[in-house]
Amino acid sequence: MAEQEAMEQQGGGPKSDPPKPEEGIPPWMATFADMVTLLLCFFVLLLSFTNQDVTNFRKLMGSIQEALGVQYEDRVALSTPYADTTFKERQSVKENRQIVELGVILKKAIRAKDLTHMAKVSSDKSGVMLRMSSPVLFDKGSVELTAEARQALEMVIDSMKKTDFNLVIRGHTDGEAPESRQYGSNWALSAARAARCLRYLLDNSDIPPTRMKAVGYGGSKPLLPSTSEENRQANRRVEFFFLPSGRSKW
Repeated sequence: MAEQEAMEQQGGGPKSDPPKPEEGIPPWMATFADMVTLLLCFFVLLLSFTNQDVTNFRKLMGSIQEALGVQYEDRVALSTPYADTTFKERQSVKENRQIVELGVILKKAIRAKDLTHMAKVSSDKSGVMLRMSSPVLFDKGSVELTAEARQALEMVIDSMKKTDFNLVIRGHTDGEAPESRQYGSNWALSAARAARCLRYLLDNSDIPPTRMKAVGYGGSKPLLPSTSEENRQANRRVEFFFLPSGRSKW
């Protein structure tokens, strides 16, 4: 005992036992198992892709590329909902830009031809409206074009040649009974005036007839209440409505 006490004094105390090994798998084994599981999932995913139709896969890839901002138009991808929506959005942006450009062209032409007293331009997302006063285009109760009307219609022809827009010519009256015996109603007079403008465009240009049509509204769509001569004069008008060619209905 004395020898043991002496050894403990010399060694600074009794020797401690080594730590017991931890229970369970080693830490590196858990990390390795996670990595193997992820690799297994990755290869299963690749295998699932190989079982898909190649054409459909390419279409979906085209949709993903468009969603990420790749700037090209994949016509094949239009059969998938995502690509079709993207194409429609692009088409809408293109149409809006064309509408703005046409509005600028018409306003410049009106100023250049000094027609600001008879023509006004407005636009929205549906198209561009060129509104002309009937008293300047036609004599009262008549469907014969005046000299100013022919000058204004030449401006319409130039605009149609510079763009691929379609054109709807709308005739309007003030709602009062027409003085002309030849046209017994406002409907007939407004339609005849719109048709006369359309005939001039066809006779003096090579614009395809399929791009234009004429409509008579009579007094059904007044701009102002027909309570004064000034208001009635504003309601007597012919409208040239330009619509983008991509519209299915116009």
